[in-house]
Amino acid sequence: MNAENITFDMLRQTLGTFAGKRVHVIGDTIVDSYTYGTMIGGQTKTPTMSILFEKKTDFVGGAGIVAEHMKAAGAEVVFSTILGDDPYKDFVLSHLKKSGVECRAVIDSTRPTVNKNAIVAGGYRLLKLDTLDNSSISDHVLQQLTHAITQTPVDAVVFSDFRHGIFNRRTIPKFIDAIPGGCYRVADSQVASRWGNITEFSDFDLITPNEREARFALADQDSGIRPLASALYDTAKCKLLILKLGDRGVLTCRGLGHERLDSFFVIDSFVDRLVDAVGAGDALLAYATLAMLTGKNPVIATILGSMAAACECEVDGNSPVAPDDVRKKIDIAENQAGGA
Repeated sequence: MNAENITFDMLRQTLGTFAGKRVHVIGDTIVDSYTYGTMIGGQTKTPTMSILFEKKTDFVGGAGIVAEHMKAAGAEVVFSTILGDDPYKDFVLSHLKKSGVECRAVIDSTRPTVNKNAIVAGGYRLLKLDTLDNSSISDHVLQQLTHAITQTPVDAVVFSDFRHGIFNRRTIPKFIDAIPGGCYRVADSQVASRWGNITEFSDFDLITPNEREARFALADQDSGIRPLASALYDTAKCKLLILKLGDRGVLTCRGLGHERLDSFFVIDSFVDRLVDAVGAGDALLAYATLAMLTGKNPVIATILGSMAAACECEVDGNSPVAPDDVRKKIDIAENQAGGA
């Protein structure tokens, strides 16, 4: 911050500029469920665990929580997605309506709403049961989604890709062609159990993959982080790359020429008490996008995105991060810097 002449008040001021910005999020909705129980014991004849059921909690996740983060931050959000004709559809639509997100869902009765149910006992995730159909969307659904992109005037378009049918090699070029001119273009590919390639989102303003996704996209298991980021930046032809490194924080690569030391910078994690890291990347994506859209400063965007990710890590399940949550992180960081 000293090197870039950035103050803590500038971080706070940027948070106040998100209101009124209009964003269109397109991506896979996931209902994240947590089924809590207590270990009773195991069977004597088979290696089967016995869990006493306590409760089950559902959260809107995937691209849905990206939209909710942006709405909580103050933006006006349109969300285009695909849902099955089932009870989870009703849960998602009701939840997003309460959050203030304008959801334009395509209902496809041939596939279920994606649900990922984690079985938790004693604080440990024992198993995850997924209900989904990863097959590619039909041409009819593709046409509906591309039409929605073309006909929705916004300041930014965000592709939130979890590889559950919406985004693939066939559909991505058509989605990109549908983006209205002048929009800030953002893409994130989160493929924990699927194959995806962030470089398919070429010439975007911002991409936010993690290290594993970057290595997969480049077929590179061995390079150091900085050479890896340089190669991905050039291959994807992006303007800004925020590479997520888990508990090591993030590395941001900006277009100043890779030979310059200031073309890269690293921001450490702001997590004080890790509870649940799932969804941290969604919060980072939302806040970094809005910060770049309003302030166009990569350092401020990375810091605010990292702080939002930390806020998400400190709660169980998916909860929209509000600006006041990030302001508390700013206050803590400022106090620590003053003490140092």
